[in-house]
Amino acid sequence: MARTTDRAALDNWYVLGALGDFPAATAKRARLLGADLIVRRAGDAIEVSDEAGAKLPVEQRYGHLWTTLGAPTRPIFVMPEWDEPDRRPVYCGAVRVRASGLRVVENFLDLAHFPYVHTDILGTESKPEVARYQVEHRADVDEVWATKCEFFQPKAAAASEGGQISQYIYRVVTPFNVMLFKTSPSAPNRWDVIALFVQPVEPELSIAHPYMLMIDETSSDAELIGFQQMIFLQDKIVLENQRPRLLPLQPGRETPTRADLSSVLYRRWLKEKELTYGTEERGDRVA
Repeated sequence: MARTTDRAALDNWYVLGALGDFPAATAKRARLLGADLIVRRAGDAIEVSDEAGAKLPVEQRYGHLWTTLGAPTRPIFVMPEWDEPDRRPVYCGAVRVRASGLRVVENFLDLAHFPYVHTDILGTESKPEVARYQVEHRADVDEVWATKCEFFQPKAAAASEGGQISQYIYRVVTPFNVMLFKTSPSAPNRWDVIALFVQPVEPELSIAHPYMLMIDETSSDAELIGFQQMIFLQDKIVLENQRPRLLPLQPGRETPTRADLSSVLYRRWLKEKELTYGTEERGDRVA
């Protein structure tokens, strides 16, 4: 499928992978928004070029390689937790998902699926209720936030030793990049950070790059990665069986409940941006 012409999608920054995914003195292929790219690394310098050989803007930020096919009007978002010295940065690998990248982000925002998809880990079927929470579009930074979220979780994190009421905050910084702040079992007065950087390959194909900034002095990297991969692979099964794979934005196409407040605002935000890549409003949707 050809490179998209959707300006709302093009004019954003996207992750192509963790810096460690690109060995020195190598050329590696990548794909973004229907465009074939080549990533070349020489020492610490990394270049990205498109199929015509034109060099693209490149940033190395938060341990990842970022690029854009357009002309973003804003820099890459600020993640202040990256600068806190006691946090452990943990990259959890790249996961290909046969679904729209917007579906992947929306699933990340969904509290209601915890008891049924992540049973006895992030939720339990005996306590499926989603307590009322707040959502808002913060116009000054053009981000979608969900606050005052809470849920009972039998095993909230790799370091958890028992069930707890976990507090959540969600922050959607661009249509394809989202993070959550979650009660830390190791430091109850602070938040663990779990980010999901989504690389939209095609309208119905994405690569998810889960990334964590943890306050955890007991778990090994393997334990942290294993826990997060287990959760995401459970989500992958649901996402790849969800229909349609593209995200509907038309009113009435899917019926939300009270638990879907963040999804409703997220979709409204996408419509206001006139973003169509990965939505049902595309004219070149995949059969």
